[in-house]
Amino acid sequence: MNKLVAKAQAVRATREEGATAVEYGLMVALIAVVIITAVTLLGGNVSAMFDKIANSIK
Repeated sequence: MNKLVAKAQAVRATREEGATAVEYGLMVALIAVVIITAVTLLGGNVSAMFDKIANSIK
């Protein structure tokens, strides 16, 4: 029984190492998607706001 428990702990320890490069890549990709979405959604509003400010300065 002790051998089985030791083997299960060894398997669990290998699964709980750190994040791999693939996981970091997925996180970076998700962050990039969020940034692109935010810029796309807010880009028109920000551009219109700057145009309004520029026209009021003239």
